[in-house]
Amino acid sequence: MELKVENLIKSFEEKRVIKGADYSFEKGKIYGLLGRNGAGKTTLFNCISSEMDFDSGKIYMTDEENSESMNYEKIGYVYSTPILPEFLTGYEFIRFFTDINKKKIKNIKTPEEYADMVCFDRSDLDKLIKGYSHGMKNKMQMLATVIASPEVILLDEPLTSLDVVAAHEMKEMLMNMKKDHIIIFSTHILQLAKDLCDEIVLLHGGKLAGVADEVYHSADFE
Repeated sequence: MELKVENLIKSFEEKRVIKGADYSFEKGKIYGLLGRNGAGKTTLFNCISSEMDFDSGKIYMTDEENSESMNYEKIGYVYSTPILPEFLTGYEFIRFFTDINKKKIKNIKTPEEYADMVCFDRSDLDKLIKGYSHGMKNKMQMLATVIASPEVILLDEPLTSLDVVAAHEMKEMLMNMKKDHIIIFSTHILQLAKDLCDEIVLLHGGKLAGVADEVYHSADFE
């Protein structure tokens, strides 16, 4: 399976942000999408996930027989700012999410077992999401994506709000998941991408290009 972006163009009024971007993302790999702040990484994710219309170009998926299709239910998007029902407890949210997605989940686990998967403290499950820290909300949002297990996972700056231990645990989880998915995460931190990714993709000047990481220095993206 591949996710293909072809000649993608996206403008905001007079400003063209994505300028004919092309790239193919393969199943079984983690991609680091690098670019300076404001380069258009979130805009690209919004176009891929159908959160935002684009001006022209094409985004589609191919299977082993090379047939083309696009099913947005196969795309999971973890936002940089978590969007969660804050009036629910963590426990209630996990129960609700598994219930509405039960047809897609092969082996439903308990909320406690799911919490363990992202190293979420079980004692926090009974607290309202409203009172969670940004890092806790990020973990809960990531957990929802893990539960749904979409074929394509988009992660917008996923580790920046986590402490060192939690970030390491999240990296391990992504490594274990990658064989069955296309995982793309955006960051402006080169070292983070080098530590985790199979390929580094640079978004610069509105276009996408695979890069040899030794050519770049982390200062280029600060």
